Amino acid sequence: MESESIYDVYQQESQKGLTMGYSILVVDDSETIRTVLKRALEMTRLPIECVLEAENGTHALEVLHNKWVDMVFSDIHMPVLNGIGLLENMSKDPELRDIPVVIVSTEGSATRIAELEQKGIKGYLRKPFTPERIRDSIIQTLGAWDDTEKN
Repeated sequence: MESESIYDVYQQESQKGLTMGYSILVVDDSETIRTVLKRALEMTRLPIECVLEAENGTHALEVLHNKWVDMVFSDIHMPVLNGIGLLENMSKDPELRDIPVVIVSTEGSATRIAELEQKGIKGYLRKPFTPERIRDSIIQTLGAWDDTEKN
């Protein structure tokens, strides 16, 4: 019998309604930006169970291999391993390649966005961002949260 990965178990629990909300990973070398993004996530009024943080792509990969993550918000420009390197590493890993990544950056040229879309991003948010844009990005990427008990 094959052992189940954390992803298989989580998906089974999610289908049974045993999970509490989204798990989001925020990747940015700026602690200030990570804090602002976490606060914006709180303001979305979506059921976010957990917000994890990483200061670069290498740390993000460690988190992704050890925690369940529904979605990643990542900067492009970071030391050690940048956002593009993170995307490339995730796309090569069968357990990570299906986790959606939204890039959050000040850089917003059409050429850069097209390049990132070819690498598999699910969305792009330009800094500065609003909680509404974060919320829309999550809903667009993960779908509306179906919770009839919430207002």
